[in-house]
Amino acid sequence: MPTTTEVPQRREIKTALPGPRSQELAARRTQAVAAGVGSVMPVYAARAAGGVIEDVDGNLLIDLGSGIAVTSVGSSAPRVVEGVQRQVADITHTCFMVTPYDGYVEVCERLAELTPGDHAKKSALFNSGAEAVENAVKIARYATGRRAVVAVDHAYHGRTNLTMALTAKAMPYKKGFGPFASDIYRVPTSYPFRDPEGMTGEQAAQRAILAAEKAVGASEIAALIIEPIQGEGGFIVPAPGFLAALADWCTANGIVLIADEVQSGFARTGAWFACDHEGVVPDLVTTAKGIAGGLPLAAVTGRAELMDSVHSGGLGGTYGGNPVACAAALGSIETMRADGLTERAQHIEQLALGRLRELQQRVPAIGDVRGRGGMLAVEIVKPGTTQPDPELTAAVAKKCHEQGVVILTCGTYGNVVRLLPPLVISDGLLLEGLDVLAAAF
Repeated sequence: MPTTTEVPQRREIKTALPGPRSQELAARRTQAVAAGVGSVMPVYAARAAGGVIEDVDGNLLIDLGSGIAVTSVGSSAPRVVEGVQRQVADITHTCFMVTPYDGYVEVCERLAELTPGDHAKKSALFNSGAEAVENAVKIARYATGRRAVVAVDHAYHGRTNLTMALTAKAMPYKKGFGPFASDIYRVPTSYPFRDPEGMTGEQAAQRAILAAEKAVGASEIAALIIEPIQGEGGFIVPAPGFLAALADWCTANGIVLIADEVQSGFARTGAWFACDHEGVVPDLVTTAKGIAGGLPLAAVTGRAELMDSVHSGGLGGTYGGNPVACAAALGSIETMRADGLTERAQHIEQLALGRLRELQQRVPAIGDVRGRGGMLAVEIVKPGTTQPDPELTAAVAKKCHEQGVVILTCGTYGNVVRLLPPLVISDGLLLEGLDVLAAAF
């Protein structure tokens, strides 16, 4: 597939990692960048395209992270670059709330077409996934007149005050940052690897529903928010029927179902949205990450009557739906459509899951292999148990990094290796990256 930035599509290590120029930048960083901002790898990027990141020392790294699911179309994808270059020469900013422009409208039109369901939909654009989640909760509370919001175990929804309250994992996301927003209630989710053997999706849903009704009562709940495939919590794919049963309960009780598709959306899982795999149509969908090929953009898309319930001026923000970011989104969406990236994600799943399951047969520490499309995970445990092994997980990731493969970890217990390759990565690069992962074990 074509790339704008000419980065050789191969792995090549010219220096020890990190190289001398990366080390120079790291020294400058310690003087200028807050220590609370971490990085997975100590190498500094110079260029990226397709499935490769080139660092400042000329090393070529296989990218199995996509900037945490952002560059699904590849970094500096041609249609994204072309759209941004045209737009930045015309308008960089006027603020849609002051003098609007067509790019914002067109992105909202594309979102209405692509998100689950054929009902009338409207959108509002923002800057980040956390901001989209905050506004989805605002809309649900305003529309229902209720205050309580239900989230699930292992959830991740962001780092702002409200989204930290919704997020389940304390370290590093919540520790020391409270007090958090009130009226948030947490219930069990479906985690097939750790649930009682034989538990169905419907049974897991009933467990969650009973917990919610006991803690607060359905009539008091404004919204249930859930990631259709959980991201930071461990790339957890719920048991079949779980999401549908929750959706039915929400509908029966006037509860707004918010699908947080920030990480799982935009072709990442082999469908436009992860909800599509289960045939679930949420009331509101939050998106970000893969929407704009690397530029900051996010959205809340939902039923027109819900989106229109808020008074004029109640939604928005100075930079939300910036014209340059909108141009990038239109280029990114067109790339996904024209290059068949939903199908490409399905191919990645078929190719990678087969390799990972072969590896699982040889490595007792691999407790589970799971995922959909280009959103795949390996859960690492003490052999013969389900006890998490975060130390081995970190060691495997470190070995991959030393060999020039960018992989990420996640999970409530820090014991999951997650794979998020750009959907435009070649088969050869993907398989080579998986070979490095196998050797790391």
